[in-house]
Parts: sequence; C-alpha cells; structure tokens
Amino acid sequence: MTKPMFRADHVGSLLRPVPVAAARNAGKTGAELKAVEDAEIPGLIAMQEDVGLKVVTDGEARRAFWHYDFMGMLDGLEMVDTNRDALGFKGATISIVPQVTGPLSFPADHPMLDHFRFVAKHAKVTPKISIPGPSAVHFRVTPENNLHKPYADQEAFFAAIAATYRDAVNAFYAAGCRYLQLDDIFFAYLGDPEQRAIRAGMGHDPDWLIDRYAWMLNEAIKDRPADMTIGMHMCRGNFKSTFVATGGYDAAADAIFNRTDVDVYFMEYDTERAGGLEPLGLLPKGGKRVLPGFITTKTPELEDMDALKRRFEEASKYVAMDQLGIAPQCGFASTEHGNAITPDDQKRKLELVVRLAEELWDDA
Repeated sequence: MTKPMFRADHVGSLLRPVPVAAARNAGKTGAELKAVEDAEIPGLIAMQEDVGLKVVTDGEARRAFWHYDFMGMLDGLEMVDTNRDALGFKGATISIVPQVTGPLSFPADHPMLDHFRFVAKHAKVTPKISIPGPSAVHFRVTPENNLHKPYADQEAFFAAIAATYRDAVNAFYAAGCRYLQLDDIFFAYLGDPEQRAIRAGMGHDPDWLIDRYAWMLNEAIKDRPADMTIGMHMCRGNFKSTFVATGGYDAAADAIFNRTDVDVYFMEYDTERAGGLEPLGLLPKGGKRVLPGFITTKTPELEDMDALKRRFEEASKYVAMDQLGIAPQCGFASTEHGNAITPDDQKRKLELVVRLAEELWDDA
C-alpha cells in the first residue's frame, strides 16, 4: 500500500466565502448555516483543483478557529470566554480558552468526521483534513483550566490526550481519510524564549514538554494503517496576519523528526522569526518529507520565483531535494476572520506553490 505524498500542498485553511461569513455574522447556526457551508465548500474545493493542487481541503470553512472547534467537540472539554486576552498575539486579542471538565475522549459522532466525508464526496483528487494536534490540548489547557482532578497528574493527562487522538486517527481512517494533518504548532512555540519562560512559570520545563508532546503525537499515530499519511504543521501563530512566537526549530527538531512517525512536516519559514534552516539536517534519510513554508499567507505580495529557488538551494545543503516539497507557511485563515489578503491573493499564492513544485521536481 502506498501513502499519498505531494510536492505541492497547503496547510488547509482558506478565506471564508462571503456567503459563509455573512451567514455567521447574521447569527445563523445549525442546519441553516450548514446549508450555506454545503453550498460554498464545493467551490473552494474546485478552486484548489483548478490551480493544480492534487490534495484539497474544505478550507476549514465550517470552523471559527483552527483548533477550538475540534477541541470543543471532544467529550470532557468545553470552550469558555474569559473576557480578557488569553493567547498573546502581537496586536490582536482572543479571549476564548478551553477547560477540561471531565474524562477526555473522542466521540464516535464527532462532527468533523462528516466534514471530511463531505470533502471526499466532492473532490476529484486526494481529500485531506487538518485537525489540531495533541499538543494543542495540553498547551491551551493551562493548569487553572484543568478542572478534572485526575489530570493534575501530568502523565495521566498526557496519556488521556494520546488515547483520545488514537481514537480520532482510527475514526478518520474508518471514514475514508488517508491523509490526516495534525497541527502541532506548539513545538515551534517552545523555541521562543518568552513562551519557554511562561511555561517554566507554570512549573513545566519546556524541553520536557517537547519530549512529552513528541510522545503523545507518536502514541496517537504509530499504529495507523500503512496507507495513511500523517502530516504535521508547525508555526508561531496566525490570526489576522499577526503572530505570537519567535525562535527557531533547534529545540524541537530532533523530537519531531526522529521521535515521531510523521510523514510530512509543514514548517513555517517565511520570516527570520523561524530561525535558520540548519535544523533540517536532523531529518533522517528516507521517505519523510519537509515542506518549508517560504511562501507567506500573512501578506499579499507574491514571492519572486528565483528567490524561492535560492531558498531551496540553501535548504538542499541540509536535506536532499527528494525529501522536500513546498507549501505556504500557514493557513490563509486560521480563524474565520482571515488574514489581511484577498481571495485573489490567496489563489495566486496557491498557483505559485504549484508552479514552483513543477519547476523543481519531475514528480510534482
């Protein structure tokens, strides 16, 4: 059995279609909102196929947030509004946080299983779904919001998260998913001195967290069927084109590359905030692939093709070109608010991804 692998890909989220945004702003929910989403998502899928992508998503058009929607649909976890800034974006405020209120589990009727089935039904190419990775639950559930007393034991909490995600992986596979992406961005956060200090203040050694996050991720995916691709995305925050963290991958590279059974790594590399390319040298030789995000989703300016090729020349000093591909550094709309770009900008960026892949690899 072969796994789906692509030279040209994208992280998953897209600017919300105007009718979807309007319906949400008008307060539509339930079946009424779903009817609008069902009408608009096939157009998002078609746009991705039209630019030449061989893997497509629903653009996360049914979500308000890349992670909170999925997390809030787990058993034992609820989303609450703190009425104060909770996430630390530079120049933007989000006040919603998750609370663990009981034993965690993945429900058999988790709505995103049907979200994937809808994409698979309408796609002519490989359908993919991206969900927040296991680290998102632990990182976002700060100690004061972990209200389930048995999870005061951190190892018990880690084990529960891993088991929940193992069930999620199995459920998505049963739903027909052969390409599942886990957005485990907090490995990158833990390369930021400020974020490391915050975690240390909570009593959590940042390097210990990296180790445990790698363990959780691998526990969740290690027994998946041989024809299922697992992608992993890392960035430093993406909300209305703003960010949270700064720092390279040095602290996490060995853990993510050598202690997880991930197939494809989506790595933010659009600014100096992501550090150097040297950590790519820790990628083991073989079938794993890195998609360095040299193309940004935060600004509309289109990157120069020759400059992008030079970035790949530099990357090839650390990892073979055969183990590389290209994707934008993050989603275009990690939340329903979207980045400071237009749908035309978004399409041009995706077209650039495809063109660059075609020029760099014969199998694109």
